[in-house]
Amino acid sequence: MNIELRYLRALVAVVDAQTFTDAAIDLGTSQAAVSRSVAALERVLGLRILERTTRNITPTAAGERIIEHARRVLDDVALLEREALDQGVEFRVSYAWSALGRRTVALQRKWEATHPGVRLVWVQSDAPSGGLSNGSVQLAVMRRPLNDNRFASALLGTEARFAAVAKEDALARKRFLRMADFAGRTIAVDHRTGTTSDDLWSAGSRPAAERLVHGVDEWLTLISTGQAIGMSSEATAAQNPRPGITYRPVRDAPPISVFLAFQRHGPSVLVADFIRLAREAFDADATPQAAGHGPS
Repeated sequence: MNIELRYLRALVAVVDAQTFTDAAIDLGTSQAAVSRSVAALERVLGLRILERTTRNITPTAAGERIIEHARRVLDDVALLEREALDQGVEFRVSYAWSALGRRTVALQRKWEATHPGVRLVWVQSDAPSGGLSNGSVQLAVMRRPLNDNRFASALLGTEARFAAVAKEDALARKRFLRMADFAGRTIAVDHRTGTTSDDLWSAGSRPAAERLVHGVDEWLTLISTGQAIGMSSEATAAQNPRPGITYRPVRDAPPISVFLAFQRHGPSVLVADFIRLAREAFDADATPQAAGHGPS
């Protein structure tokens, strides 16, 4: 019997994502590869693990036990990988749209001074867990809750929300925007990793339409070409300047909470130290950019 780790990773990813497509995105592979891995595991074990319908994916009775064992195996492997990483030369932190904005450089310098033998590496990831699921990073910057019992999180602080509009848009001439300025407009939204959702607005003041995007680059392109406007964190404004886009603070928008997520079991000393340094960076730079003076 030859059970490969990729089989277990594919199975757990499918169960967590509830679709083979999203599982493939989480794992950074193709849907066909995920399907082959799950089928191979079922073939090796000689039993059906998942019942598939057009609407959902449900574990069989035997499958539930297999999934539980698979999670334990992957947790143990992740511990081994994190231990190896901690003893190595890299400490990897993921983010979806931006790292920690204007605080990133200061944090990088503090880390280099505190841990000169461990290189801090920032990794962009569109996976909901930021790469924590497959053990490729030790920490993930999150700006939305990570509802997964395998992971814990530490609150760093909050960030202001900024609007992003094309430079020729009339809204770009304002020093700041309000939520009502989005009424009747088309807004670019990434429901997978973004921080903007319809429930931010009260009835009657919501944007007229949504354009769905996948990731920050697609979001920036849509806005710079005047096809939509957007709203994101101040970190996005700081780290993603682009010709043709003006960022303006949204004065009456609720702030965005910023978290660091990590494996719940066995976080390392380096994880704790990074969280401490990140909180210090937020405390030292707690005042949002002055209204009207954001990046443009």
